[in-house]
Order: sequence, then C-alpha cells, then structure tokens
Amino acid sequence: MFDFVKIVSFAELFYINISRKFCAKLTSMGKKLTKRAEDYSKWYNELVVKADLAENSGVRGCMVIKPYGYAIWEKIQAQLDKMFKETGHENAYFPLFIPKSYLSKEASHVEGFAKECAVVTHYRLKNAEDGSGIIVDPEAKLEEELIVRPTSETIIWDTYRRWIQSYRDLPLLINQWANVVRWEMRTRLFLRTAEFLWQEGHTAHATEKEAVEEAVQMMNVYAEFAEEYMGVPVIKGTKTASERFAGALDTYCIEALMQDGKALQAGTSHFLGQNFAKAFDVKFANKEGKQEYVWATSWGVSTRLMGALIMTHSDDNGLVLPPKLAPIQVVIVPIYKGEEQLDAISERVAPLVKELRLKGISVKYDNRDTHKPGFKFNEYELKGVPVRLAIGQRDMDNNTYEVARRDTFEKETVSADSIIEKIEFLMDDMQKSIYNKALEHRESHITEVNSYEEFKEVLENKGGFISAHWDGSAETEELVKEETKATIRCIPIDAKEEVGVCMVTGKPSAKRVLFAKAY
Repeated sequence: MFDFVKIVSFAELFYINISRKFCAKLTSMGKKLTKRAEDYSKWYNELVVKADLAENSGVRGCMVIKPYGYAIWEKIQAQLDKMFKETGHENAYFPLFIPKSYLSKEASHVEGFAKECAVVTHYRLKNAEDGSGIIVDPEAKLEEELIVRPTSETIIWDTYRRWIQSYRDLPLLINQWANVVRWEMRTRLFLRTAEFLWQEGHTAHATEKEAVEEAVQMMNVYAEFAEEYMGVPVIKGTKTASERFAGALDTYCIEALMQDGKALQAGTSHFLGQNFAKAFDVKFANKEGKQEYVWATSWGVSTRLMGALIMTHSDDNGLVLPPKLAPIQVVIVPIYKGEEQLDAISERVAPLVKELRLKGISVKYDNRDTHKPGFKFNEYELKGVPVRLAIGQRDMDNNTYEVARRDTFEKETVSADSIIEKIEFLMDDMQKSIYNKALEHRESHITEVNSYEEFKEVLENKGGFISAHWDGSAETEELVKEETKATIRCIPIDAKEEVGVCMVTGKPSAKRVLFAKAY
C-alpha cells in the first residue's frame, strides 16, 4: 500500500521544482525590451518607463519621477548630503523666482542662460467675459518680470551681500537642494528635461587660493561619490573656455562613458573668481580693515546622475543597480502551494528579514498572493534588485535558500546558517564587480589618435573617448564640433605634458585632450 503522506510530499516537491524552472523561464520572457545593440536610445527610453523610474508628464518637457526612481534619487541625495556636511557645508533654501534685473548684472552669465529662461509676466488669472474660460488678467502685469531659476547664482549673491561684512563671516559654505527650469525643446527622461532636480553649492572665500581649493575639492567629492557609490568610473578634468559654465573663470568636471560610447558630464564645479562679488557688490573687511571683494565657487549635480547610473550598468534584461544605491538590496520570493506552506515560509523568513535590516541591508519579503513567482522574478530583475532569494518547500526541508545575483545571473543554493554572511559578501562583491566592468569598458574605449582622418574613423566606428592634440583655439574646437559633432569633454587633470601638433591644424600642442560625442 502506498504511503499517502509521501505521495503528497512528492507532489508538492514536483510542483515547487516545476514552478522554479517555469519562473526562470518567465524571467527571460515578457520584458520585451529593445536590445541595446539594436537601438540604444530606444532601449534606454523603454527601460526608464518599464522599470517604473519615470514617465513623461502632461506638461511638455517635464517628467514625473515615480516612487522607485525617486527612491534611488533619495539614496543619491542622502549620501551626497552627508559628504557635503562632512566637508563643512550647510543647507539653505533660496527663492524660485529671480528678478530679471539680477540676471543682467553679470553679462556672461545672462548670455549663457538667456535662451533657456522661463519668464513670469503676470500674477493673476480671471474668467473671460465671453465665458470662454480662464485668461491672464492684462491688468495684473508685474512691474518687473521674474525668471524661474535656471540656476541661483544671482539671487544667492544678492543675499550674500547682506550676510558678508567681515573676514570673520568667511568662508561661507552653502548648499541648496532644489528644482530648476531650463527650457528644452528636445527632452529625454533624466538626461534633459525642462525641469529637473539638483543640488547647487555656492561658496564665498577670502582668497583666490581658498576658492580654487574649494572648487577642486568638490570635483573630488563628486568623483568619489560616482566611483564609490554609483560604481561609475570618471575622468576628472577642466573644461575649455567655450565649454565653461557661464560666468566661470574655470570649470572642473567629471566625465563618464556610457555603454554606447558617448560621454556624459556627471558633475561640475566652478571657480567664479570675483565676477559675482563685483556684480552684486559683495565685499568684506579683511584683517587690516581694508575692503575687498570675495572669491566665489558654485558646483552641482542633478537627476542626470540617474541617466548615468542606468546607461553605465544596465543590460538587455533591465536595470543593474549598485547595491549601495539600490532601494531594495535583497528581495525574498516564496514559492509555495497553499496558505499552509506560505505561512511556514513566512515564519522561517521573518528572523532573516529582521537581522538583515538590523545590519542596514534593505530587504523586501514579497508574499503577495496576487502575482505568481515568475512575475516577481521578472519584475525584480527588470528593476535591478541586486540579490534575489527564493525559498520553497525543498529549501524548507533542506534549510537552504536559492540565491541569485543580478549582475551575472549566477545562482547557487546556500545554507540558511550562512545566508547572512553570503549576502554581505555579495553586497561588497557586486559593488566592486560592476565598477570594474564599467572601468574595463571605459579603458578599452580611450583611443589615442594623431591625425584628423584617424580621429573621424575612430569616432565613427568605435566611439568612446579620443585622446588627441589640440592647438588651444576656439576656432579649431568649433570646426571639429561642426564637422563631427564631437566636443572636447575635458582637459584631464592628470594629462601628461606631451609636445605634439594639433590633429587638425598642425600647430603646436602641449598636451592631449579628450574628445567624444556626448549626451
């Protein structure tokens, strides 16, 4: 006579095994993302939407950042904010609206932003007399038009005039988390939108040396964040005169390389000299009692970092997120048949969830009964959750978990007794692994060339950063841009002195610069 209990147990194990295999198959189906090799731009646009990061809004050129995308931004913001405060900076907030006359006080600044400004001209609406709807009240015209901030240098320096009187008030180290508006006709989620979120630091110093040191320090802070937290290798450098921030004497930058061979400017830090201090009459009494203009910097990164994160690491199956910035670092998916099995799995998992959270690891136990395990596997792969644990009846019997890592798709069965240690190892190993993969890609896509023909051939067929001699003239820089759409991304900080000749004009050149097509 058959043992009925054994028959039921075998049937359940068979179900769990089939479910697990079916889940794995489903994971590779259903996302229907365009392949990167087919259309990189389309792949990116689809991924942002399908991974629930953001979507276009009812306002042309503006985006809605969805909860999952905003959770990543919050982690970016939290870590950067910590790093800013560790370097002595404080947060403040300044008005969204800037009087038009403020922008005109710094000529090169207004010239740089004039074509991107949104302007408020009236302060009231009213119902049309003919009943056709709401109209702008022509009687409510502002005496002075207001600019919706494209950046805050002018309003902040007008404020600093009241805050700074003496050398004792310096340095003044202020950061603002805010939104800005720069009118864009051709927009792309996270990379280029009319409104975006960012932080902008604005500092005032007693000496030129201190201000330059501040600008360099913040470039280094950005580079450390990009590499240590985002897993994105960057090249530190300075911008050419034509690529500098409007009103800056020097712009320091970090440049990253995306998988399609295009560069992305990931952060900038500007040495502003005394331009804004003179424009807004910001002086201080030095130790000898003499009046001097202060020296200034500004620096910022934006939600553009989200685009860099996506395009550096993600694959044809969805997002690949560095563990340090993943909103969910570990997801646990139960594979069960019936409420009794689910209850038993939930009881087994509860202490693990608690212990992981105590160790600072974000974990989600997905016990939804509205979705099958295969759907969940697919969802979390698409969303780039670094580590997935699956637990079914077989795992319950063997005191194990199935562990899958998102970056390499490797799976293994791990004892419950060592699961915490395994997860901690994976958090660290995956963070290093995705950085090294991105670094290897970048290093293999930096090409030295010595002629303009070679330059154009590499740009067309390989892409990436192209290291070439340049004669230092804006005319040559503009010619290359017009003919090839490549720009000088930066003059690398660590570029070695190397006497050569410009690839275009044959004129003398002291060092190589990095060209690339860019976002």
